[in-house]
Amino acid sequence: MEFRALVFDLFDTIVKWEPDRLPLMELNGRQVHTTIPWVIPTLERRLGERFDRERFLAVYHGVLDEIHLERERDGIEVTCAARFVRTLERLAPAHHDEIHSLAEEVTRVHMDGVRAVTWAPAERVAAVRQLERHFRIGLLSNFDDARCGREVLGDTGIAELFEAVIISAEVGLRKPNPQIYRRILEMMRLDAREVLFVGDTPREDVQGPRAAGMRTAWISKGAASVPDGIPDPDYVIRDLSELPAALGL
Repeated sequence: MEFRALVFDLFDTIVKWEPDRLPLMELNGRQVHTTIPWVIPTLERRLGERFDRERFLAVYHGVLDEIHLERERDGIEVTCAARFVRTLERLAPAHHDEIHSLAEEVTRVHMDGVRAVTWAPAERVAAVRQLERHFRIGLLSNFDDARCGREVLGDTGIAELFEAVIISAEVGLRKPNPQIYRRILEMMRLDAREVLFVGDTPREDVQGPRAAGMRTAWISKGAASVPDGIPDPDYVIRDLSELPAALGL
């Protein structure tokens, strides 16, 4: 094996994110699992009669679509707090002074909900511990709240094993932006050819790292192959727990 280090994705690679455990509500004509039923009481309490639930949902949905386009177009991260600021500015522009504090408050409610349905399976934690005995390890995650991202990593009990960690909210960039892969390589003082990138998302965790010069291990979750246009990964595993065996450990 030519590589000296492994760089892991976080969500659905090391930790399991289970949105089906979130409340179900109708948004834009669809039933979706979301933290919004937990967010709305905070908005009602802080805004009182100024809060219009249906208008909030319409504006928030539009902001989500807008941010998705910006992320795709520019390879940037827009934080969760910025998302709520943008929504609140359109709902209550006359109350600018309280918008940022309210956005931070509802961000924490939202992220507490995300954290509550995210956990690290013991077999994945064991695999990381085994791999760390043979390789240097880092972590590179697309996630729009740095505090919660690091809390989720801390909940695994293995945060101290990672010598370099990047949460996209901290740097304003998202995979597969080439710059974010360069950042983690610079932090670890490694050449791309010395790194195996491990993750579950074909574009962000296979195509992006491969374009940056890294080798890749794709967590397929049972999929037959990567989508068309994605280069073949060097390793294909169903779950992170299989990686030590795939690497001959």
